[in-house]
Amino acid sequence: MTYAYFPGCSLRGTGKAYEESMTAVFKFLNIRLEELPDWNCCGATTYMSYDELQSYALAGRNLAIAAKCKQDIVAPCAACYLVLNKTHHYVHEYPHIRYIVDKALSSIGLEYGENVKVLHPLEILLKEVGEARLKSLVKKPLKGMRVAPYYGCQIVRPYATFDNQRNPVSMDLLLEACGAKVVYYPVKTLCCGGSQKGSLPEVGLDLIRQLLRTAHTNGANVIATACPLCQFNLEVFQKEAAWSETEHLIPILYFTQLIGLALGIDRRTLGLHRALVPLGKIEQEADNSLLEAQHA
Repeated sequence: MTYAYFPGCSLRGTGKAYEESMTAVFKFLNIRLEELPDWNCCGATTYMSYDELQSYALAGRNLAIAAKCKQDIVAPCAACYLVLNKTHHYVHEYPHIRYIVDKALSSIGLEYGENVKVLHPLEILLKEVGEARLKSLVKKPLKGMRVAPYYGCQIVRPYATFDNQRNPVSMDLLLEACGAKVVYYPVKTLCCGGSQKGSLPEVGLDLIRQLLRTAHTNGANVIATACPLCQFNLEVFQKEAAWSETEHLIPILYFTQLIGLALGIDRRTLGLHRALVPLGKIEQEADNSLLEAQHA
């Protein structure tokens, strides 16, 4: 099956490493992606806060294009995934929203995509590849990596389409299949502060601090995320959040980067050179563990 890939704004900007690693992993696993032609902003943030109906029309256009291509749509960004998924639900649940979206699309010669599914890479990897096959393809197990899987607040809320709303485990299962130790992380669906870091800095910092401190307290040496904004907030504001009494910093990587490492994909291809907090010693320990296992 070929999926319509919706990069959204972030994966062509601050989330570039997410795009690089996801497309590399999907290519390795023979999952075909074709970029959605002439896609537009999903309607998140600015449009949602300014005119909610306009955001549904914007999202609806992307879904209409996917329908025209006869493909389901894959949205890696958590915000894009939420808005596209929310639009898909609201169009079916609220007639007045359906009317607005249909009217907007008809004015540009498009029809709403009734049967288009909005998918997240986690869902595709878990259902199309599965833990067993992924584990069989691992070349460099993530030994020594104690990972806190951070889902953020948008992938499973308000719609738990493919995972548990209160305790999602899809990322946990995939990372464990890659040889990582997944630590207990009870704050895995709390907000990272989102754009509050800009509007209410102390509120945003407090949320970031809680996520970092909880990961460290529970023994994590890496945080895996599936959201460009979450990754940015947790990585960039670590020192400002002053979550540790020492200079200790923790790498914040996309789950696709970790899976790619386990599959033996080149570091640069996975965008690891973009990390502000590199794996460094943690990755070296994983390599040493692999060498010891091979010579045992």
